[in-house]
Amino acid sequence: MNLNSLKKTAKKILAIPAVRKTHRSINVVLYGLLSTTKLLAVPYHLIFSRAFDREIFAYTKAIFQYNRKVMQAHPSNIVIRRNIHRLEKGLIMENRRKVFALDYIEETVENYAQLMQSPKKSVLEAGEMQWAYDVLTAYFACTDDTQPLIGRMKTLFESLPKPEGMDSSVKLIPYESKERAKYQTPTYDQFMDLSRKRRSVRWFQDKAVPRELVDKALQAAALAPSACNRQPFKYRIFDDPQMVKEIANIPFGTSGYADNLPMVIVVVGDLSDYFSPRDRHTIYVDAALSVMSFMYALETLGLSSVGIQWPDFGLLESKMKKELNLKEYERPVIVIGVGYAKDEGKIPCSKKKPLDELRSYNDLG
Repeated sequence: MNLNSLKKTAKKILAIPAVRKTHRSINVVLYGLLSTTKLLAVPYHLIFSRAFDREIFAYTKAIFQYNRKVMQAHPSNIVIRRNIHRLEKGLIMENRRKVFALDYIEETVENYAQLMQSPKKSVLEAGEMQWAYDVLTAYFACTDDTQPLIGRMKTLFESLPKPEGMDSSVKLIPYESKERAKYQTPTYDQFMDLSRKRRSVRWFQDKAVPRELVDKALQAAALAPSACNRQPFKYRIFDDPQMVKEIANIPFGTSGYADNLPMVIVVVGDLSDYFSPRDRHTIYVDAALSVMSFMYALETLGLSSVGIQWPDFGLLESKMKKELNLKEYERPVIVIGVGYAKDEGKIPCSKKKPLDELRSYNDLG
C-alpha cells in the first residue's frame, strides 16, 4: 500500500463514528492511568508506544554531529554564533562589569583562532567572522586584562590576523536603540491591514514565482529572533513542477489543492546546532518565528502562501527524509506553498479566538 492509499484508508477508518468513540474511550482510560506517575508513562512509551523513538534517535545523532563539527571550518560556525551573541549581551549591560564571560571566553577565542588558522578558512562566511572579530575587539577593549584568563585570551586574539573580506565601513557591534529611528515603522492600522490580508491561500494562478521575490522575503525572515542567534533551520525551496507535485502530496491535508501549488518550501530544522537535549524544541520555535516574518514579507511583494502542518508521523517523515535526502538530525518543521493567489479562489473564514481566550494579566493559574 502506497502512502496516498494509506492516508485515504486512515481517513475513512477514523471517519467511522464507532471507531472514533471507541478510540477516545480507550485513550481516556489508558492515558488517565499513565498520567498518574512517570513510573507508568515512561516505560509505556519506551516499550509500547515508540512515539518518541525518532526524536530520541535524531537527537543522539545530532549531539554526535555537533561535537564533530564544532572545530571544523564551515561557512557558519555554531560556537561562534552562540558565544559571540552571548558576548554582545554582556556588552549591552547598563552596569557592565569589567570582568565577565569567564566561563566561555576561552572556548570562544580558541575556536576563533582555530578557524582563522584553518587551511579551509576560505569557506568561512566573511560577515560572520567580521562580527566575531568586531565583538571580540570590543570585549577586550572594555574588560580588565589583568585578570589572567582575559589577559591570556586577549594576547592570543591580538596575535591573529584580521578576517579576510572585512567591510571597514561598518562595525558589527552593539548599538544604541535610538539608531532604529532611521527605519520607517508602519502604523498599527497598516500592520493590521497586512495581518488581515495575510490568509492561507490554497488556490494559485498558473504563474511562476520569481526567485528574486522569494529571496527578498527571506532577507526579512532572516531578521526574526533566534535563540543565541543560531538560526537552526534552512528553507528548502522547490519550483520544478514535478518536484513540487511530489513534495506537496506528502503531508496530510493537501488533498485537492496540492497539484496547483507553483512553489513549495520545506523548512528543515537542524538539531546538530545544539549540544544538549534541553534545546531539542528550539528548531521549531525559531523556525516558526522566521516563517511568520517570511509570510508577511511575501504579502508585501504581491505573493501569497499557505502553511501546511507537518505532524510527527513516522511514515510521512520517512518519505520526506528520503525525498529531500535529510540527515538523521534534520527534521521537517513546516511545509509552505507559495504563489500568486487566484482572485476567485476561496479562503476559509477561520474565525479567531477572542482576546479573553488568548491572554491574561498577572494570572498565576
